[in-house]
Amino acid sequence: MPHARPFYHRETSGIRVTVRPLFLPDQSDAAQRRFVFAYFVRLENVGHLSAKLLTRRWLIHDDNGEETEVVGDGVIGEQPLIEAGGVHEYNSFCVLKGGSGWMEGHYHFVRPDGGSFDAIIPRFYLSSVADAGPVH
Repeated sequence: MPHARPFYHRETSGIRVTVRPLFLPDQSDAAQRRFVFAYFVRLENVGHLSAKLLTRRWLIHDDNGEETEVVGDGVIGEQPLIEAGGVHEYNSFCVLKGGSGWMEGHYHFVRPDGGSFDAIIPRFYLSSVADAGPVH
């Protein structure tokens, strides 16, 4: 059965990013060096101005020493406009070659007035062992 890790939070410019990673043992194969993790993201606008998510940048660190950067438009094919008090949620996954690692990054947002900012995605830990990794 999959086990959940802690929630990780970070607020930047009125956007609160919450991430909850989850190891998926039924989709993983240690003998093949394939460790699959889902992660659930909640973007909450706790500020007073709407913000539109344009791009994302992820840094993925595998415990075997590999570093991967993923840059792209939106999230899962969307560029959501998050109104003040609004929420956007989605989930995705990553595959590591080792049983643990971490991810972090940022989302680039624009405001209706043309201002822009990067909302920080907090570093969160991926572990195929239920009791491994720091708690945040």
